Order: sequence, then C-alpha cells, then structure tokens
Amino acid sequence: MRYGFACEDCGEVRILGQGLTHLRWLRDREHIVREVDEHTSSGLETWMSEGLAFLADHRGHPVVVISEKS
Repeated sequence: MRYGFACEDCGEVRILGQGLTHLRWLRDREHIVREVDEHTSSGLETWMSEGLAFLADHRGHPVVVISEKS
C-alpha cells in the first residue's frame, strides 16, 4: 500500500513515502511541524516537507489521507 494526501475540493493527490499513521500525524499537527521547521538548521525529512507544501497549497480545503495499492 502507498499513502498520501488528497484535496477533496480540487481532487489533487500527492503520494508520500510514509505510512498512514505518519501522514495523519503530519496533517493533525501541521502547526507544530511548521514551528519545528522554522527552528531547525538540518531541515525536515523530505516526506514532511512535501506534505507541508501540499497542505499549504490546499489551506482551507478538506484534505484527507488516502491509500492505494501499489
């Protein structure tokens, strides 16, 4: 299985290299992860950066975590 985010308004999907639990955690704690990103010199893991970019692009839209068979 592969997991990602989907915007229910526009239908855009982004598959990320993490499991369901991690993506739900990122979506539900976006504000915390953004704060950590601002104060770290080493940066975030790639999947976190990609997920935050997707969430920023779809701010105010209903975003759900999806799964698909690979």
